[in-house]
Amino acid sequence: MRGTLFIVAAPSGAGKSSLVNAVLARMPGISLSISYTSRAPRPGERHAQHYHFIGVDEFQKMIVAGDFFEHALVHGDYKGTARQSVEPQLAADQDVLLEIDWQGARQVRAAMPEALSVFILPPSREALQARMRARGQDSEEVIVRRLAAAREEMSHYAEFDFVVVNEDFETAVTEMQAIFQASRLRRAAQAERHVGLIAGLLAS
Repeated sequence: MRGTLFIVAAPSGAGKSSLVNAVLARMPGISLSISYTSRAPRPGERHAQHYHFIGVDEFQKMIVAGDFFEHALVHGDYKGTARQSVEPQLAADQDVLLEIDWQGARQVRAAMPEALSVFILPPSREALQARMRARGQDSEEVIVRRLAAAREEMSHYAEFDFVVVNEDFETAVTEMQAIFQASRLRRAAQAERHVGLIAGLLAS
């Protein structure tokens, strides 16, 4: 069998990382692909745990070499998913989750239409702004730029298979778990997983 590729995207400040981490802690069998970025680490971030932090020159060399499954220039910084972080795991029947932006999600869906995608929305624009400021990690200039970009990012929600509104955290986690669990029960996956059982049940 081949693993399922899950895509989760959201505007900055919608709580994407917190939701993803909670779901991964409760659902075995899904591994998080660690993205590459050209930006500097924020306070508390660690290399190869939150991101692979590399320089712009190195990132551009990887683009030219075709090393990325998807990549984009986001808020002035490069972000991307390396092929080696995804393809071997899927081939080994391991589900993989990509925590990326809508631009990267569009590239992934074009290359792998069978991927399942989820877009996370905040409960309001006011809540989104409050969450950005509460992090205390970005300058005012960066916050203003992210807020300006959020509306454009959210306009792409219709490109995704599922939408989760992160108003109540536990409810949003439960909804994401339901989406991922249901995907494992799709007919094609179950037919492959239980080929022997089905053959026995239908034998004359």
